[in-house]
Amino acid sequence: MAVKFISYGANREVTGSNHLLEVDGTRILIDCGMFQGKRVIAEQKNREFLYDPTTIDTVVLTHGHCDHSCRLPYLAANGFKGNIYATPATRDIAGLIMSDTAHIQEKDAEWMRKKKIYGDKEPFQPLFGIKDVIKVLEQFITLNYHREFTVADSIKCTFFNAGHILGSAMPLFDIGGGRTIGFTGDLGRKGTPIIHDPEQLPSVDYLVCEATYGNRLHDPIEDACRQLCEVIRETVERGGKVIIPAFAVERTQDLIYYLHQLVNAKKLPKVEIYVDSPMAFNATSIFRVHQECFDESVREEFLIQDKNPFGFETLHYITNVSESKQLNEKKEPMIIISSSGMCEAGRILHHLKNNIEDPKNTVVIVGFMAEDTLGRKIVERQPEVKIFGQMYNLRARVKILNTFSAHADSNDIKEFVGKMDLKKLKKVFLVHGEDEELVKMKEHLLGIGVKAVEIVETAKEYQLY
Repeated sequence: MAVKFISYGANREVTGSNHLLEVDGTRILIDCGMFQGKRVIAEQKNREFLYDPTTIDTVVLTHGHCDHSCRLPYLAANGFKGNIYATPATRDIAGLIMSDTAHIQEKDAEWMRKKKIYGDKEPFQPLFGIKDVIKVLEQFITLNYHREFTVADSIKCTFFNAGHILGSAMPLFDIGGGRTIGFTGDLGRKGTPIIHDPEQLPSVDYLVCEATYGNRLHDPIEDACRQLCEVIRETVERGGKVIIPAFAVERTQDLIYYLHQLVNAKKLPKVEIYVDSPMAFNATSIFRVHQECFDESVREEFLIQDKNPFGFETLHYITNVSESKQLNEKKEPMIIISSSGMCEAGRILHHLKNNIEDPKNTVVIVGFMAEDTLGRKIVERQPEVKIFGQMYNLRARVKILNTFSAHADSNDIKEFVGKMDLKKLKKVFLVHGEDEELVKMKEHLLGIGVKAVEIVETAKEYQLY
């Protein structure tokens, strides 16, 4: 039996997850995500498949985040006809994010044509439209965790809970003869609110593992409310606004959950909270539907106490453009949570443009910012940043709260891999990380007794058997 692993994305970077498992000629794609970063480079990467989409037999999707799912409509438009396997919550989340991405691309194209960003060159064309999203959703087949399914011939797969976002999964492939290959997708961390903790994946022969925080440790999750409360109180006392770029799925809901706890405990000053993201509003509705993904405490609030963790008196969801613009006319202190999480698109750009030069305000960073994104430039506290083609002075305070990360840190990954049978584990392939994180994660895993660790290179073939 000939088994190959080839990765086409998220190698020495944290976006564009796209991996291929080939078993005796059967080609299984694990994730098909978009690249994010410098527009020109990301645009080129997103348009160029390094394989023929018509040769892909099936896709297994780990979760719905843009950098894991959002090239699926483009894949199908280029000839992929097979099934896409995912959990029910992942299908709903992916459908929402793909639709939102189609809308953002259309708006970007309209803006660039108006501003003549590309001069006399051919105008920017969206990668896909809403019709492509609707079409690809027809190819989804949903399965719950622990329900073994046949991918092709003798190849079987089972989803385990990754604990990263709603519906996130780690696919475990059984290719026959007791031989197994696991993919972490994005591995979550223990103790986060709302969803279950990540499960322990059974021992495997080969593991493809993320390393986003391969050289970093998160602050204790118990500090989340305290740190968030401190930064809000300090900013409100200065008469400023708290601007929080956050992914519309999971991170926004986590923030709302913590803010609800702080409001109930009367620890926050009187301040209005605005979630300015239509996608976050829709995602929160999906959360209400998929209560099977919740941990016991949140499920008890919904089912037993009949409380809504995602709604309270001072919380307002903004869905239309005029209401969003009105926020920038308000002078009083407030909290604005808006997407996109890496500050590359969406309404967060307008809020940053209007508030980033005022030293009374605070930009709170609650997630990983990839290289070359506006979010990374803010994290690095660059004195000037470009928004909508214009330069703005970064005078607002910047506060980074590692507590809110939904990714496993280096200790989490070591513990996760270390619980496997290291005699059975032939090799760990590291993906989804920048160079420093990958190198350190390799050292960490070799240090606990893993026999072989490979930092994956794009399009390189790895023979597994």
